[in-house]
Amino acid sequence: MGFFDKLKKINIFANFGSELDDDFYDELEESLILADMGMDTTMKAVDTLRERVRDQKIRTVEEARDCMAGVLTEMLQVGNGALDLSTQPSVVLFIGVNGVGKTTTIGKLGHQLKGEGKKVLFAAADTFRAAAADQLTIWAERGGIDIVKQHEGADPASVVYDALSAARARKTDVVLIDTAGRLHNKQNLMNELNKISRVVDRELPGCARETLLVLDATTGQNGLIQAKQFQETAALTGIVLTKLDGTAKGGIAIAIAQELGIPVKYAGVGEGIDDLRPFDPAEFAQALI
Repeated sequence: MGFFDKLKKINIFANFGSELDDDFYDELEESLILADMGMDTTMKAVDTLRERVRDQKIRTVEEARDCMAGVLTEMLQVGNGALDLSTQPSVVLFIGVNGVGKTTTIGKLGHQLKGEGKKVLFAAADTFRAAAADQLTIWAERGGIDIVKQHEGADPASVVYDALSAARARKTDVVLIDTAGRLHNKQNLMNELNKISRVVDRELPGCARETLLVLDATTGQNGLIQAKQFQETAALTGIVLTKLDGTAKGGIAIAIAQELGIPVKYAGVGEGIDDLRPFDPAEFAQALI
């Protein structure tokens, strides 16, 4: 069973007629908008398809569908889809609002990286939510992964400092940092992320760094708004889309790639420890269609 078989299929072309006429394109636009691709991204995709149908003399809906999969794949291919873990240690910072599956994502990714032979350390820098460190501790124990944490309400940057010191001493390969999902306002969030960033710069100058925004796919266009806000406060290097198994709204991945130029690096399609996988644009486009 392919990874994206767990996606709720939209089957965009399910009830189309057999003619590549105006009705076909109208229905396609509607389907893509319902799949949460957003108006601008949808128009761009459909315009590109029209051009290729004309240039390649495509005659059938079947051929048009294959062509559309290619168009969507290209639209998803922005930036580098792989994690940069080229230094020892490398740092991956996870941000996103509460409830999107951030801590769970860290747990699953830690498990995977350990399975690849990497030495992993969790930093429980979400000190605002009482359950966050407890939840991350459970994942750490389950995966046999080291964790650095402090008391509730501690300074997140201080937790990160402790974690980076421990990582150096223990020859850790990757430090995965959990951060607070909600601070009182954007300025607080900005200050918090900047402070953590300065600690990383000072303690591990030149280290490979990723800042991943975790988004719940079921929130659709609201996810795009979140991504825009977080991009203003943090230099995002990638997106993790969670809960893709519970929605037929996967088009949001394409909207984010197009509007923000940020690659989706991982997709979550279930509760299991192995249900977080590297994002494959071609496979995803096929599943969408």
